[in-house]
Amino acid sequence: MKPIIHLKSISEINRFVQNKTQHPLVSVIDFSTADEYLEEGTRLSADFYTIMFKNYCSNHMKYGRQSVDFQDGSLICIAPKQLITLDNDIEKKENMMGWGLFFHPDLLRGTSLGNKMGDYSFFSYETSEALHLSEKEKQILYDCIQKIETELQENIDSHSQNLIVTNIELLLNYCSRYYGRQFITRKSSSSNTLSQVENVLKDYFRSDKLKETGLPTVKYLADQVHLSASYLSDLLKKETGMNAQDHIHYYLIEEAKNILLNTDCSVGEIAYSLGFEYPQYFSKLFKQKTGQTPVEYRNFN
Repeated sequence: MKPIIHLKSISEINRFVQNKTQHPLVSVIDFSTADEYLEEGTRLSADFYTIMFKNYCSNHMKYGRQSVDFQDGSLICIAPKQLITLDNDIEKKENMMGWGLFFHPDLLRGTSLGNKMGDYSFFSYETSEALHLSEKEKQILYDCIQKIETELQENIDSHSQNLIVTNIELLLNYCSRYYGRQFITRKSSSSNTLSQVENVLKDYFRSDKLKETGLPTVKYLADQVHLSASYLSDLLKKETGMNAQDHIHYYLIEEAKNILLNTDCSVGEIAYSLGFEYPQYFSKLFKQKTGQTPVEYRNFN
């Protein structure tokens, strides 16, 4: 296995592809002019955010644990410290088209965007859920990139950071819109995932796993349907109005209701049987979800 190439700064990614550094914290790279040849199996990680768009049919890369089909007209967003593995043969330079935007978290410190980065959950997508863009969407994102690139070519002054960050935020907001559109256009696939989630949770609560391993986590649920935790939560939220944790809690509360009405077990015994280490946490969640304490629910029903 090849060693990981870890890029700590924007200047390092620029040196890596022989691109000129115009700003210490942000860079736009035209893939058609990138001179670095990367071998199959090359593993990369970085201390900065990466947004890459490739406008040609290409190979696969491994992002996180699974393979990403980096198709014609697709875009991926990668958070700092994530691992990318180039999985197949690399495109010849003459066939390469597309762009990459790379920006360090330090660029965002003290800005409103810095406080909002956690809202862009697509940076946590780890699997094959790249964003596939229409021609119109490609052009809109490219217009944002061109504005950033134009600003990078200017001399750095007191307005530079604000203008660059503003255009990055605009691009990210468009990405949010387009991912929302993609959830809708993939509705049949999303419905299938929803059915899988429901079956996984039903099987989990019917089995002995609650006693053996406790409550299912969002990560467990996501692993069962081969998605990242963030993507699964966003998909479920779009489909049902409830994220992955909400779905887990729904099945938990339904199971709790059944036990409360069909057994004489104490609230503490029920809490332990449902995987809670402390009964008061169970009672608090039950009241939050139903408006009643477990005892009140049992007495009124």
